[in-house]
Amino acid sequence: MNAVCKPPALAIIASIFAVIGGAASAQSPSFSCDQVAPGGIEEMICKDSELSSLDRKLSDVYAQAARKAANEHPPVLQAEQRGWIKGRDECWKSNDKRSCVQGEYERRIAELQARYRLVPGIGPVTFICDGDPRNEVITTFFQTDPATMIAERGDGVSLMFVQPSGSGARYQGRNESFWEHQGEATVTWGFGAPEMRCKKSP
Repeated sequence: MNAVCKPPALAIIASIFAVIGGAASAQSPSFSCDQVAPGGIEEMICKDSELSSLDRKLSDVYAQAARKAANEHPPVLQAEQRGWIKGRDECWKSNDKRSCVQGEYERRIAELQARYRLVPGIGPVTFICDGDPRNEVITTFFQTDPATMIAERGDGVSLMFVQPSGSGARYQGRNESFWEHQGEATVTWGFGAPEMRCKKSP
């Protein structure tokens, strides 16, 4: 009687290495760690499973954004991403390098998700400022982490991130801010600009 056939030992070993390799790749960042500079930010990411996970998430989000930006003129997404990588690598100057890198990833992921509408948004919601119907700020809020909003006023657009607030919802952009409480908002638009008092349009 023939013995029951068993998988060859080599096949078993190969399957074990496949599982190990899959687990290793799941913990690696989206880039190769083989030739990263010693002591650099990329080496830190390679050695940190949480930062590696954020890098893979950003890679996925960037790919989704790139599909939506295929017809973007001028093409800014790729250039912005190169600039972001340079900014991330500047975290080596920070006193808390890891926290700096983590924050850079979280904000970039949220920015891409909001700008390219990759997550659900609430809005648009229109605010009339200083009692002038021509002075509108149109806002859309996004369920990113951290939370974001995109505000539009005239030809200007500002991406803002949520900020700690004792009451209401407060967001801060590069030179713009928005603080809403019970349907009324205080808005500044531009560096050194005066505050505007805005009310939600019915």
